Amino acid sequence: MQAKLSIIAAATAGAFLATPTFAADWSDTSASWRYGTQFAEPGIDKDVKKNIFALTHVSGFKYGSNFFNVDFLLSDENDPAAGGSGGAQEIYAVYENQLFLSKLTGTSFAYGPITDLAIHTGIDAGAKNTEFASRPLKFTFGPTVKFSVLGGWTDLSLLYYKETNHNGIVGTDVNFKSTWRVAGAWGIPFDLGTLPMNVNGFFNYTGEKGKDGFGADTKPETLIDIFLMADVGALAGKKGTFLAGVGYEYWQNKFGNDHTQVVGSTARTPMAKVEVHF
Repeated sequence: MQAKLSIIAAATAGAFLATPTFAADWSDTSASWRYGTQFAEPGIDKDVKKNIFALTHVSGFKYGSNFFNVDFLLSDENDPAAGGSGGAQEIYAVYENQLFLSKLTGTSFAYGPITDLAIHTGIDAGAKNTEFASRPLKFTFGPTVKFSVLGGWTDLSLLYYKETNHNGIVGTDVNFKSTWRVAGAWGIPFDLGTLPMNVNGFFNYTGEKGKDGFGADTKPETLIDIFLMADVGALAGKKGTFLAGVGYEYWQNKFGNDHTQVVGSTARTPMAKVEVHF
């Protein structure tokens, strides 16, 4: 499994290096750490502690934007690695591209709070060294409406969703049925006295995707992550370099598991987070 993790790491690093293929008009790269003690995993009836280290890159180019994030997730012993050798390790990468219709066509699509329309393409890939040995690969595609809200931004997307995965318990690869996803993301800045703040996050609502590797029907899945971050670096005259804050994750029917049937399929997780921008 370590070899597989290394392959995924090399592939995601390659994707990161490849994102500036279009000459970037602007970019932002950051490293972050998240920590929580109440993560949930399907089939596990105990809270799981996790340290999550992330590398994130966002950039804009002539026709749109790129987003790349890779998480390295380290669980405690309640989410054991295969063979019981300590907590599980996981790597999970996301790449998303948006092509703005105004930039492709030369026509403005702004109307009221709407600033633009975009075409979204996304790829997720990951691996985890548990007995289940998940290897998710996900593809999303569809339209995005971009809004200006409260001095910040909000995206709302309706996406085609396709996933394949692996179930090591029964030793089979799983080709889920195509389904749909409603996705949103936002970043809203504000000031708390002289301290710059922001509220950011995302949500996904994913429809049923057929049967899983055990032959059970999957259920619609809801995932919401929201963070309140303080720009602590601004206090030292280095605005936008160091942020710290708190967050919350709600995940219902995690991975499509029925939360009324499978223990650990609902997560309600407070988190602490710090991030450094380069």
